[in-house]
Order: sequence, then structure tokens, then C-alpha cells
Amino acid sequence: MNIIANKLQLEGQEYAASNQFGKVKYFTEFLNECSYSLGEYEDGRKIGQLPRQSRYIKSEDILYEIKKIQQETILEDGYIYEHVRRGLPKEQVKHMRASDQLQKQMEYLKYAQEKYSNGETTLQLLEDYIEPDALYLLDEPEVSLSPENQTLLAEKLNQMARFLGCQFIISTHSPFMLGTLNAKIYNLDSKELEEARWTELEPVRYVYQFLDKHRKEFEE
Repeated sequence: MNIIANKLQLEGQEYAASNQFGKVKYFTEFLNECSYSLGEYEDGRKIGQLPRQSRYIKSEDILYEIKKIQQETILEDGYIYEHVRRGLPKEQVKHMRASDQLQKQMEYLKYAQEKYSNGETTLQLLEDYIEPDALYLLDEPEVSLSPENQTLLAEKLNQMARFLGCQFIISTHSPFMLGTLNAKIYNLDSKELEEARWTELEPVRYVYQFLDKHRKEFEE
């Protein structure tokens, strides 16, 4: 996923460290061997560039945002940074810091963190990240989510793809995500990156076999 993000130059990309000998930059060399095309619009016009707001979102990013919410000292800076990232002029930053609106938002965020679990906070953060008509790479977004919330997240992503025009490339092991997403699925464990049904994937089969093994306990 990080290779795709680097090749597309998406916000959130990370550069892999070189090998222990420091002589060959394998990551950079491999990246240079990769290529991509953006395809065409429905009317046949070639797509010139990715939407500006496209982004690579890792599970670590979400967990870090949760940690920021939990730390009041950097809560305000994180909130303002997100507005600057979305285009807030720097000359308006000082005005925002002094505004009553900011203080109300800080109280809301602190209240939300106290009221909701990490998983529910994750859902809200992801919803805040997503903007219409953009490409998003999501690396294991189900981390810290309960099965119920994993399914809810997948349903929200389906809605965002349908109604907001977003496109998602998602890396996940979650049977709840895989079974709910209206997505084309590729098995990254196969040699040719074959397309597969979600019920054919090894992590899903393992869960099925585990529950089937204990079927009688559910029926008691």
C-alpha cells in the first residue's frame, strides 16, 4: 500500500528505510520499476491527475489522531493543522485560535473522546478525513474496531463510494469488512494477485472453520 502511495505521491506516504548495509536503496529502485496509468472518464477523456485531496490513511494515523484527542495540550494544534491542510489561509489561523468557535469545538472533541470508545472515535475521524471525489488508500482501517463497527465502517465506505464519488483501495484481513464492502477483491497471497470471492480467502476460511468447530456450543 505504501508503494502505491509513494508512486502516486499521495499525502501520508512514507519512505522505507534502506537495508542494514546502506549500499542499495531497494525501496527507491523498486519504486522506479513500478508504473501506473490514470485511465479515462466515462466520456473517453483521459484523466490528467488525481484529485488534490486524495490521501493514504494508515491504521497508525488513526491511532495517533485518537492519542492527540486524548492529549489536550496538542488538541488545538491538531484541529487547526487539519483546517490549514484543507486550505485555510495562514492569516486566518490567528483569528481562529482566538475564536469562540474553536473553544466550543475543543470542548466537543474532549466530550466525544470521553463519551465514545476508540472504535467509535475511529469511525468519526475517518468520516472527517473523507472528502468527495477523491482516491483514498486505507491500510487496515478496522484496527481497534469491534466487528459491529467494522461492518458499519464498510457500509459507510460503500455509501461514500456511491454518493460522494470517492474511490478506495483497502488492505484488510477483516471478514466483516470483506463481506460487507461492494468491492473487487484481490488475494495478495496468490502468486498472480488473483481476483477472489471473500469466502475463498484464507483468513475468512479460518474464522468460518473455527466457528463451525464450535457450532454445538452455539446451539446449546
